[in-house]
Amino acid sequence: MGFTVISGPRDAGPGEREVMFEKANRVFAAAGITDHQRIDVPGRGASEETEGQLRESVQGIVPALQSGSLFGDADGVLVVDAQNLLKAEAEVIGELVMAADPDAVTAVFAAAGAIPAPLGATLRKHGETESVKKYRERDASRWLAEAASERKVKIDPGAVAVLLRRFGSDVAALGQALDQLAAGGTTITEEDVLGRYSNRPDEPMWLLSDAIIAGDEGEALRRLADFLEHGHPLVVLAYLEGEVRRRSLAAIAPDRETYAGWVGQSPASFPVRKVWERRSSTRAESLRRSLDALARADLQIKSAPEPTHRVTLERLTVAMCKWLGE
Repeated sequence: MGFTVISGPRDAGPGEREVMFEKANRVFAAAGITDHQRIDVPGRGASEETEGQLRESVQGIVPALQSGSLFGDADGVLVVDAQNLLKAEAEVIGELVMAADPDAVTAVFAAAGAIPAPLGATLRKHGETESVKKYRERDASRWLAEAASERKVKIDPGAVAVLLRRFGSDVAALGQALDQLAAGGTTITEEDVLGRYSNRPDEPMWLLSDAIIAGDEGEALRRLADFLEHGHPLVVLAYLEGEVRRRSLAAIAPDRETYAGWVGQSPASFPVRKVWERRSSTRAESLRRSLDALARADLQIKSAPEPTHRVTLERLTVAMCKWLGE
């Protein structure tokens, strides 16, 4: 029991976040906790800073840290995106952490980036920290080899190369793909992967995201339907989540150069200019709702039967058109 920080990179994608959640679940399992409350911290906006107050979505952590007793049957708390806490919230929660009984409370703070002061320093002093690094292609390649071994299947080098081209370093999507491919036999070949996850080169994903940002439901649904004829739903989710997270970073960056540094691109590059020029047209609440919906869709696709995946993505697309449409 006690406090644990799962620290990920600022630009954590679906893969890194999946690893962060796996580490959090291991913390709860080690403490004998079978259920926990999840609190998602919304993005920060300049107009949201308050004095000594907690936003409604964050208030659930107060009773958890004060008594160790959570709502319903939950007996642990996971705070997701703790880097988004406002200064006043970090101060209040920091005081609660110092006053809490670590034997009665199990709280995990997952953060893509630094947790605001003074809470960050308090957690480092009174708790444990586990780090998740940014996954690169070579890391994902090693992960695939280990994951295939765990599933008792052999994966050919050509199959690894194709999976990395399709899913990049997103180990969440790679794991889902590996589970599906492993069901077909003991060896996964390049032909197996191409047969299931081939994408059309003439349909770049940004055509879908552009339609969503424009609020054009009809065009967005047409682009989605065409992609799903040739690609996998998790590829769509990974791309859209990356797009929304880039826009979330642009919304809080003080200038274009800072934003470009955060996403690892040149300030003069077209992708950076494209997102930066549109940053004022998207509200923080719309970005938060989109990220929440993407997380729910990800869970639905990974747990529900395959025939339901298209409907899940169509509903997500329509909702994001309404929230993000200019």
